Amino acid sequence: MPACPGGALTVRRALLVGWSVCVMAVGLAGCFALQVHQDPGGVPAAVQHADASAAQPEIPANHAHPLRARPLVAVVGHNANTELTDFVVPYGVLKRADVADVIALGTQPGPMQMFPAFRLEPDATIDAFDARFPDGADYVVVPAVHEDDDPRLLAWVRQQWAKGATVIGVCDGAWVLARAGLLAGRHATSHWYARDALAKQFPQTQWVSGRRYVADGRVVTTTGVTASVPVTLALIQTIGGAERAHAVADAIGAPDWSAEHASAGFRLSPRHLYTAASNMLSLWRRETLGAALQPGGDDVALALVADAHARTYFTRVLATADTSGGVRMGSGLVFLPDRVGAAANALPPLSSTPQLPRAVVALDRALEDIAQRHGGDTAAFVALQMEYPMPRGMRSAR
Repeated sequence: MPACPGGALTVRRALLVGWSVCVMAVGLAGCFALQVHQDPGGVPAAVQHADASAAQPEIPANHAHPLRARPLVAVVGHNANTELTDFVVPYGVLKRADVADVIALGTQPGPMQMFPAFRLEPDATIDAFDARFPDGADYVVVPAVHEDDDPRLLAWVRQQWAKGATVIGVCDGAWVLARAGLLAGRHATSHWYARDALAKQFPQTQWVSGRRYVADGRVVTTTGVTASVPVTLALIQTIGGAERAHAVADAIGAPDWSAEHASAGFRLSPRHLYTAASNMLSLWRRETLGAALQPGGDDVALALVADAHARTYFTRVLATADTSGGVRMGSGLVFLPDRVGAAANALPPLSSTPQLPRAVVALDRALEDIAQRHGGDTAAFVALQMEYPMPRGMRSAR
């Protein structure tokens, strides 16, 4: 099962499988039974590296417009379904680093629907950005989007490249870069689920495994979902230096942000298929969790935690607030509530205070909570979708 929408809709359609597929999967449970017990599933355990920033490929510096005091980074999403963490993590972590001017863009006016939860208001549209910055951005971050063949988005990404920007495709943002013609003749990577399909459709690209992100000139691509953390820290190191990158890494709870990655360890097994089908069909176990939007709250932690819970196939996550108006979070992004008032069943508060867990630590705790609530197999299935190594000590929960 995939983690990001994208790839001519194949990934999203695979994720949102129909009832008939689920019924067939459960019907085949007897055939899977022996394999389920023999195959522990394809989610490797987390490995601590001695020095996260040593000997890893750097993102080339690209302050393309020296008359600007600081580099300009544009994080662009599509209004009709953009991967939540792919968008919020780079934006929020870069804003925390304060080494560049960062702007969140949508393809059109109005709110942006995120996947698998939430809505938010971009800072501007791509048209407004072009009018304000005719010379383009220094760096463009492209998350996974549902409409990865949108001609306007593809044309805009090509134009930014032509104006000199370094373009970073996060997770299945690689589909946008490939369709825009930026990956031909280059080395690239993407979410584990999409690489075979990408290799068939774009054979002129050398698709790489074993790296969390791959930089080839002014094009950077990453593996799935949670790779938004290390690639953003690597960009901070390029712009602001290693000391600043390490300080931000510590602030968000990501001391290990090496580019090394056990790509081969992520694989779909009969255990995962059985878990997905069983969870989708267990209607009596469905739940809705409220995520309270707090002004100044940690939206990076919120995105990671909500993303994890929303991938259990049990859980719908809704944003709640005291009023129907938007709530400006810690990064400056404005999130829109789905429901006014407190939820009966709510996620723990996630505010930018020393007393509460840092963003990546909050994700680890969310996986632990999922394991307690729904079982270790479900937690492993969520980690597989997010292409996130299982936190140490969680194997026993399965």
